[in-house]
Amino acid sequence: MSDRIRIEKVNKVFPVVHAVKDASLTVKKGEVVLIIGPSGSRKSTLLRSVNRLETVTSGRIWIDEDEVTNPKTDIRKIREEAGMVFQSFNLFPHQRVIDNISIAPRHVWRLTKDESYEQARLLLKKVGLAEKEQSYPDQLSGGQQQRVAIARALDPELIKEVLDVMLDLAREGMTMLVVSDEMGFARDAADKVVFMDEGEVIEIAAPSKLFSSPEHERTKRFLNHIL
Repeated sequence: MSDRIRIEKVNKVFPVVHAVKDASLTVKKGEVVLIIGPSGSRKSTLLRSVNRLETVTSGRIWIDEDEVTNPKTDIRKIREEAGMVFQSFNLFPHQRVIDNISIAPRHVWRLTKDESYEQARLLLKKVGLAEKEQSYPDQLSGGQQQRVAIARALDPELIKEVLDVMLDLAREGMTMLVVSDEMGFARDAADKVVFMDEGEVIEIAAPSKLFSSPEHERTKRFLNHIL
């Protein structure tokens, strides 16, 4: 299998924090790779770097043959094909607002596109964003993004449904790099689990290996705390 995502010795340094430290990992075509770790381990910072929502200080990242870290690369074109799934199920940056809201009903409830769009438009109207349905998340303010997330969260079973959608997508062979605290999803869907702590990639292994017999003490401490 060829690499869909390749991260090589990536560092992200903020003025007072070395957030990501020499992180390297690969995601092959069709693989589901889950990043786990304690709060503050900079998982999302690394993930945001893959879609150039963060600019790395050093190191290189590729999606297929495109080097994301090359400033000449057309990142908008990449984002049309490569979306990122975050820990708290924030908005998919490569999809319009209306698609962010309608994807779960289409996949889980088997609604038609028209039915899911009609439902999404009602939800957007409730949160005062009816005119933003065709916008992408990076075209919205932070407050507007929160309101889109609220519209999507009006369904109390959202998290389960999103996980179900992701499981379906994994079974269909979609390549995914995911930051999540959902260990059940890791066991059910992930091909590899990446454990990060304090900005470092500590351990990468299959879920069965990582959860049953982790090699590193930091991984063991984390798993003992959450499992």
